[in-house]
Amino acid sequence: MRKLPLLALLTVTFLYVKANVRLPAVLSSNMVLQQRAAANLWGWCEPGEKIRIVASWNDRVDSVLGTRDGHWKITVPTPAAGGPYVITIKGENTIVLDNILVGEVWVCSGQSNMEMCETWGLPDVKAELPSCSNPNIRFFHIPRTTSTNPQDDCPGKWTACDSNQLKSFSAVAYFFGKKLNKELNVPVGLIEASWGGTPVEVWTPSNMITGDLTLKTSAERLQPANGWPYLPGYCFNGMIAPITPFAIAGAIWYQGEGNTANADTYNKAFTTMIAAWRSAWNAPLPVYYVQIAPFTYGANNMGTIVREQQAKTMLLENTGMVVVSDLVDDTADIHPKNKHDVGLRLANWALAETYHYTGITYKNPTYQSMEVKGDKVTLTFDNASDGLVQKGNEARTLVIAGEDRVFYPAKAKIEGNRLIVSAAAVKRPVAVRYQYTNAAIGNIAGKDGLPLAPFRTDDWPLPLQ
Repeated sequence: MRKLPLLALLTVTFLYVKANVRLPAVLSSNMVLQQRAAANLWGWCEPGEKIRIVASWNDRVDSVLGTRDGHWKITVPTPAAGGPYVITIKGENTIVLDNILVGEVWVCSGQSNMEMCETWGLPDVKAELPSCSNPNIRFFHIPRTTSTNPQDDCPGKWTACDSNQLKSFSAVAYFFGKKLNKELNVPVGLIEASWGGTPVEVWTPSNMITGDLTLKTSAERLQPANGWPYLPGYCFNGMIAPITPFAIAGAIWYQGEGNTANADTYNKAFTTMIAAWRSAWNAPLPVYYVQIAPFTYGANNMGTIVREQQAKTMLLENTGMVVVSDLVDDTADIHPKNKHDVGLRLANWALAETYHYTGITYKNPTYQSMEVKGDKVTLTFDNASDGLVQKGNEARTLVIAGEDRVFYPAKAKIEGNRLIVSAAAVKRPVAVRYQYTNAAIGNIAGKDGLPLAPFRTDDWPLPLQ
């Protein structure tokens, strides 16, 4: 009998070895699926292999054939919030995903202020540890990962919230999710993708940065540094692209400090990122974000300009901005420790705008208009129907200028939702600014307690350097 060479035998054997059906990390036991959604299930298999899927909430058998390149994907309608459920996926092998909940899923992303957790020495989180265990809050933490090209998988696993898992999970995300879980009374899944020091460009597909001359030129001003990526697309490719097939309710975002070197284009870069994410998820995702906190960046206006650019992003539909200037104890620390109230304020935006709850105070008072009469300026504000209050005898960080553009400290008189502003040195005022330096912390708020957002009435150039 003719014997086949060893290499030929190995080749024949290899041809008959079939690959197991595989799933990405984000599809696993303990996960939370978005309720009442067309949820994608996907993975890898033999080309042409028939994959059968059974979800225990309907016990219906769905099936799909693997593509020629060994991928499969199917959309399964999810029910109203509930669980736990089981999903069985069967091809040549069988995968059983158990302890699955259906509820609300949010991506929580940004740089270090989103990344901060109990191990950073946060007292609010430490106080939560003895009582934080909640099987209806689930975490999926994506470790720092970069790539030059979009990836279809990333490291990570779904875990239930307990004291061990919370220690290394985003504090802002946790307090946001805890509030949603309490108010909505549904399971909440939180996907954290954050990396301290990163600029917004790395979270945006590179072609959307390099294909726009303004953004490309601006990105070239970013300063390379050891410890974090700065090239466009690197974090999007490694940490966002792999989860974009996964249905979510929306995203929360805390970032901006990493863009002080090119602050003047932040609004365009950020809105471009939001548009890219919405396109990737094929949904008009709500994005609620945090305006960066006061910090002593130096003699230039870099922090002020980032905050102004962030405020402009509010013009984009389905976005909301949280002001945190009143939550800062030390302007020499770029990492304020109060993440509890940041998370609650983000959750209030979501409850009001995404889930349509009423009676929630969530919008900061914002500048609306001005009127000059003699040596006084009358300013009116939105989101202050109950009126404004001033903490202390004198308004802080409020300044006024005439045509010479020299600003002087101003006095303010509150009349409902209006400020009457003046200064003895300015006889013919033309402009008013509030909290318009890098480390400025004001003392005016709405009667509901939310701080007045930084504003200026002029459009004079703010030099970045």
